[in-house]
Amino acid sequence: MNANVVDLKAPAAALCKVLCAVLCAAVLAGCAVGPDYQRPAVAHAERYTESPAPESLSAGDTVPVQRLHADADLPAKWWEMFKSPALDELVRASLDNNPSIVAAQAALQAAEHNVKAQQAAYYPNASVSYAGSRQRIADSLASPASSGASYYTLHTLQLEVSYTPDVFGANRRQVESLQAQADNQRWQLEAAYLSLTSNVVVAVIEEAALREQIDAARRQVELQQRIVASYRRQLELGQVAQTDLILQEAQMAGLQAALPPLEKQLALQRDLIKALAGRLPSDALAAEFSLAQLHLPEEVPLTVPSTLVDRRPDVLAAEAQLQSASAGIGVAVAARLPNVELGVNAWGSSAYTLGNLFSPGSRFWTLAASVTQPVFDAGALKHRELAARAEYDAAVAQYRATVISAYQNVADSLQSIQVDTQALRIAIDNQRAADRTLAITRRQLELGDTHSLAVILAEQGALQAQANVQIAQANRLSDTALLFQSLGGGWWNRQDSIVSTSGAMHP
Repeated sequence: MNANVVDLKAPAAALCKVLCAVLCAAVLAGCAVGPDYQRPAVAHAERYTESPAPESLSAGDTVPVQRLHADADLPAKWWEMFKSPALDELVRASLDNNPSIVAAQAALQAAEHNVKAQQAAYYPNASVSYAGSRQRIADSLASPASSGASYYTLHTLQLEVSYTPDVFGANRRQVESLQAQADNQRWQLEAAYLSLTSNVVVAVIEEAALREQIDAARRQVELQQRIVASYRRQLELGQVAQTDLILQEAQMAGLQAALPPLEKQLALQRDLIKALAGRLPSDALAAEFSLAQLHLPEEVPLTVPSTLVDRRPDVLAAEAQLQSASAGIGVAVAARLPNVELGVNAWGSSAYTLGNLFSPGSRFWTLAASVTQPVFDAGALKHRELAARAEYDAAVAQYRATVISAYQNVADSLQSIQVDTQALRIAIDNQRAADRTLAITRRQLELGDTHSLAVILAEQGALQAQANVQIAQANRLSDTALLFQSLGGGWWNRQDSIVSTSGAMHP
């Protein structure tokens, strides 16, 4: 045999025998210790509210009728149901530029890398090392060198392989726990997606409502200024008292005082929309929204309650956290059982010169195995297991609380939409009455049966009634958007879903 050829047959054969024995023991062990995860039983409702939700909601013949479809599915881009191209563009810009989405994506990537790093423990670790030293032996000691020289150089090159068999499934449970944490981050990312889109839609509706309120407030001030001017003329003619004019001036001041808070709210709302879109407050935002640009979704998909726990990102995130806690019990149990470690110096060579490192006489190898069983730790491992079980119980309770909250969100949105419809119907009736009063007053003025001041007062009443209708319409729009959010946002119908592209299992 060539002196420079490395003979690895003996250590490799011995290593294979040891590894086969350990792997057989692992197979005979059957499964990982600790509980296998199962979704806990939760209460499922046949409907979201105590009384069945109506199939349609009508506020009158002049406004759209909303129909609730229990067998329809929520579209992925549900905000397009409001039929506002400007809103669609703003949502797209927000998804592209909002830092919260980037942060959630990075957190998901980190969690997935942690899973892969833990999975590496299934395989042996191999390392190559080289050590070189120059030594001098004391004259009173015998030199280890064959030449007997007091000075010599030692070169050592070796390949080391270590392996920890997962006999009791500690690593499997650890991987399961980390995978569940990655799933949690995945659902957190979907929740961030849903929260961002919902916040943008609601913020736009709020901006539109504020603009309508500001416009109505300014028109109220203009009408009140005309009333004050009329009272001043009447005061000059001696037809009214000074106190009457003061009362009207005080009312005008009150109307004027209501404008700055509304304008402040609008400015803050614009800053909020810019922040959601990933922009600075100093950046320009071309789109200005009004209620006329937003259309109420007439066909409302209302998914059945039994699918809610499989579609709400926050519920799925809570379940992933629960599975991680379940796997943590197995990790804690395995820590109390024997731990097997194999250490193999598969090939090594020591020589006094680099040229002799690969000669047959310089080779060495080592096989080693160890089994460690905790004997006394003052109860530390036992209490860690009990802590893991308590954490699991807490996760179960949190999961059930999240499910209850999910049903509550949908029920609240449904009831809010029903109340909004009633409020809009009443507001429309009041507006019709105010408009009839204004029309009659104007006709009386033409006939000389009243004065112009009565017309202005009627105009104020009609303007306030119109403002109340706009507020009711805005509430109806907002609560419809919140209903879509509470139903899960339709991520399961999105082709570019974060879940589907990352390889996770769909519920």
